[in-house]
Amino acid sequence: MSTLGNTSVIFDLDGTLVDSEPNYYEAGRQALAEHGVTDYTWADHEGYVGISAAETIALLKERHAIQAPSDVLLAEKNRRYLALARTATHVYPAMRKFVELLAAEGVPMAVASGSSLEAIESILAGTGLDSSLRTVVSADEVARGKPAPDVFLEAARRLGAAPADCVVLEDAAPGAAAAHAAGMRCIAIPYVAAQADDPAFATAGLLLRGGQAEFTARAAYDWLVRSAPSS
Repeated sequence: MSTLGNTSVIFDLDGTLVDSEPNYYEAGRQALAEHGVTDYTWADHEGYVGISAAETIALLKERHAIQAPSDVLLAEKNRRYLALARTATHVYPAMRKFVELLAAEGVPMAVASGSSLEAIESILAGTGLDSSLRTVVSADEVARGKPAPDVFLEAARRLGAAPADCVVLEDAAPGAAAAHAAGMRCIAIPYVAAQADDPAFATAGLLLRGGQAEFTARAAYDWLVRSAPSS
């Protein structure tokens, strides 16, 4: 057993392990343009960071009064996103190092994401992270997406871990809220710096207000050691 004892680590994917948001933005922009919405900006996209793909589509459909069915819009966006993701998805170097450090110690790990299972598996395979991150849960597989705790609780169940022994890494406020609701510790790395003051981030055990620029594998590991529940 590692110095982390019974600790298991659950990673959000988009904006946490990989910088996939530019691809999601471009896929959404293209899909909306097909339905006459031509003024969708990056600032608009930032408002949906951390929300599941299905919920994002429902909100966009309502906001822009799009007549096409939600499942059609979602399929169009996913098709465009997967084409972009398979071409180039950037893994944060410090996150890859953190995964490798945990894997070397045999720490159980999972990915729990609001993305589709196909998108998650494609990105993990394309970046080589799938060799270490074999347990994967999509919000499509549970009743409720973040900020509900369902996706994290399902990840813990599949890992055979108690929620209190799990640590979640998250970049978005709904994910931090979901981790708190699940009874899990959280390392928060806000993707959108302006959202660092969101009350949901205040529930995190470790909040890195500077985002990925502030994250290091060793500092995160040392925090896990310090915060591990005593047996």
